[in-house]
Amino acid sequence: MLIFLLQVGILLLLARFLGHLAARFSMPAVIGELLAGVILGPSLFGWITPDLARWLLPNEPAQMHLLDAVGQIAVLLLVGLTGIEMDLALLRRRGGTALRVSVAGLVIPLILGIALGYPLARLVGVAPEGTQVFALFLGVAMCVSAIPVIAKTLMDMNLIHRNVGQLTLAAGMVDDAVGWFLLSVVSAMAMGSVTGAGIAVSALSLVLVAVVAVLIGRPLVGRILRLSGRSDQGTVAATTIMILLSGAATHALGLEAILGAFICGILIGSSRAFTRARISALRTVVVAFLAPLFFAMAGLRIDLTALAEPAVLAAAALVLLIAIAGKFAGAYIGGRMSRLTHWESLALGAGMNARGVIEVIVAMVGLRLGVLDTDTYTIIVLVAVVTSLMAPPILRATMRKVEYTADEQLRLHDRTATPVSPAERD
Repeated sequence: MLIFLLQVGILLLLARFLGHLAARFSMPAVIGELLAGVILGPSLFGWITPDLARWLLPNEPAQMHLLDAVGQIAVLLLVGLTGIEMDLALLRRRGGTALRVSVAGLVIPLILGIALGYPLARLVGVAPEGTQVFALFLGVAMCVSAIPVIAKTLMDMNLIHRNVGQLTLAAGMVDDAVGWFLLSVVSAMAMGSVTGAGIAVSALSLVLVAVVAVLIGRPLVGRILRLSGRSDQGTVAATTIMILLSGAATHALGLEAILGAFICGILIGSSRAFTRARISALRTVVVAFLAPLFFAMAGLRIDLTALAEPAVLAAAALVLLIAIAGKFAGAYIGGRMSRLTHWESLALGAGMNARGVIEVIVAMVGLRLGVLDTDTYTIIVLVAVVTSLMAPPILRATMRKVEYTADEQLRLHDRTATPVSPAERD
């Protein structure tokens, strides 16, 4: 317990400090929060003072699980709040755009990643019998986007209410849903247990979640919000409980808990019984405490010392180049096919290019299955970090060129409106 409390306190202190420092230099706080974990991890602190680092951040599973549990709650609530911010009216009007951006942003990086995987496997010394699985795994890692990082970046930059921000989240969520499905297939291949029945069950689970959300989830969420909406505390408690239980439900079906949290957030935000101002306390706790801690924890997994070897560094540069080009090209092509402007399409590419913690999770799965070794794991995590750091400055530059619409101003007003008491309404 002593080590756990020290871990949380030190990680949060450094994450908040570096997040504030990043904001002072006109960068989103998420950049500093990610760097906090990198500094405290094996890349710096563990390299300079290994004994002290092993005491503060031991590799014992039981000790790491304590931090991981807090991180899982943090990411579920962050993704749930992201779902609440989604504008379904916009998605109904621009659903075709989101789908085209998503498909192009998924297929192009997937193909490029698989194509790169075969020569890269020889470069990094993957056994011949594992080359196919490695190539497929690299393709999956290339095609994902990081909804938590995208959401936090958009929140930090006050862009989540913008049309481009909404389209980025919608397209990214589709990419991630398909990405998790493909990851389950590749994982089964790595374990030699892939079957047509298993693939069919995963696909049917996705359909089941969507049907249940529309037919049962929507009226149930509305009823719960009406019963708990007499006070801000009741609304915060109900919102938190629904997000966590929804994540548990999709996880029980063999899907990612993040998917359930996001869908639940959409249902909550679209309910007529919901008032955004009532969850301002929850939003403050998540953005100020849980999210910085989560991103700092993600940085702990990164070991940049592996890049000292020339072969690993060359492979990392090649993977990074293909990853950035593929995601940007896919999102840009999808945007232009949907008649978005040049700057809107570039902004979509910048947002969806952020792989963040989702790619770290994918890399951890590959490491656990033996598809990746330490070097290839570091390469994929490096892509996650660099693409997440790239997104904010490119978004800032491109969004200056995008017109601010009346719908976006109204959406911003709804998010920031001060709650009105019953007496004031009377």
